[in-house]
Amino acid sequence: MTNTNSQVITCKAIVSWGKDEPLKVEEIQVAAPKSSEVRVKMLYASVCHTDILLANGFPIPVYPRVMGHEGVGVVESIGDDVTEVKAGDLVIPAYVGECKTCESCLSEKSNICLKYPLIFNGLMLDGTSRLSVGGQTAYHAFSCATWSEYMVIDVHFVLKIDPRTPLPDASFLSCGFSTGYGAAWKEANVEKGSTVAVFGLGAVGLGAVNGAKSQGAIKVIGIDKNPRKEAKGKAFGMTDFINPEESDKSISQLIKDLTGGMGVDYCFECTGVPLLINEAIEASKLGAGKVIQIGAGEPSVSINFLGLLLGRTWKGSIFGGLKGKSDLPIIYEKCTNGEIQLDELLTHEIQLEEAQKAFELMKLPNCVKVLIKI
Repeated sequence: MTNTNSQVITCKAIVSWGKDEPLKVEEIQVAAPKSSEVRVKMLYASVCHTDILLANGFPIPVYPRVMGHEGVGVVESIGDDVTEVKAGDLVIPAYVGECKTCESCLSEKSNICLKYPLIFNGLMLDGTSRLSVGGQTAYHAFSCATWSEYMVIDVHFVLKIDPRTPLPDASFLSCGFSTGYGAAWKEANVEKGSTVAVFGLGAVGLGAVNGAKSQGAIKVIGIDKNPRKEAKGKAFGMTDFINPEESDKSISQLIKDLTGGMGVDYCFECTGVPLLINEAIEASKLGAGKVIQIGAGEPSVSINFLGLLLGRTWKGSIFGGLKGKSDLPIIYEKCTNGEIQLDELLTHEIQLEEAQKAFELMKLPNCVKVLIKI
C-alpha cells in the first residue's frame, strides 16, 4: 500500500529570481512525488551562508530558485517505491545521498555517492523539477527546497529522525553545524592531543570547534574578526581566540605564536576567502599539516604553491565527509542525549513570510543562525 497523494499542492515559498534580486514570498505549485520521492510538509528551516551563494548563482545560475537546504518536516506523501519512510515520519534533508552499494559508499575514502550524486542544477535526479511558479519551472536548492511550506525530495537524500529531537536543533544539524563537526570527526579524523585552528566561527566553524574538542584536541584556536564570536567559540570548546583586527601580525604568525612557532596539526577553513585559505596553509605544520577546505565562495583562488610542496595537505570537503544515512544519525543521537548542546546557535527566529529578511539578519554581528518557522 502506498501513501501517494497525486494532487498538486499550492503553497507559499521564498524564491530567488536572480543575482542581487530581493527574495520574494511567492505562491508555488509542488507536484506529487514520483516513485522514489517523498513530499514533505516543512515545519522549520534555517539559513546557511551557502544559501546566499545559491541566490547569487553559485555554482550554477538557475532561476527562479526556491531557496533553502536546511530544515525539518513531516512526510506528507510518498512515491510507489518508497519503503524507508511513511506519511507522518519526522525527516530532515541531506544534500549528500547514500546508496550504501557504490564504491564511495562502501569506502571510508569518500562520502560522495556515485549512484545518487551531489545535485547542483536545481533539478531532481531524472532531470525535471517538481516545482513551478507563475506557470514556469522553478529550481530546487541542491536536493531540496526547504524555505517552502512543502517540498519534494528523493528518499535517498532523506533521513528519518527521532521525534524527541528539538526541531530547531534538527534543522541546524541538517547541514551547517554537522558539516563542521563531521570535518573534524570524519574528514580529518583529528587525533587525541592534536592542535587545531578554525577559520570563521559561524555555525560550520563552531561545529568544527566542537568536533575537534570531542576528538580530544588539546588546543582549538578560533579565528574571527567579530569579537562576539569569542564567547560562542568557548561555549563549544575553543581554547584560544584570535581577532585578526587586533594585531598587525598575519593570522598564520599569530597561530604559530600560540603553538611554539610550529603551527597546528589541522586547519579548518570555513570562510572561502582566498587570503584566509593561504593563511590556513601557512598556519599548518611543515611536513604534516592538513587544511580541510569547507568554505566556498570564489570559483577559483590563487594558492601559495610552495606552502603545499613543503609537505602540507589541502583537502576539499563536502558535508564534512559525512554520509547522510550512516553518520548523521550518530550526530543526532549525540544531540538527543545531550552530548552536543546547540543552544548557543539560535540567535534569530522569523516567520516564512519574513524570510526575505534572512540575508540581512545574517550580516548582524550577533547573528549565528536564523530559524524560519514555516
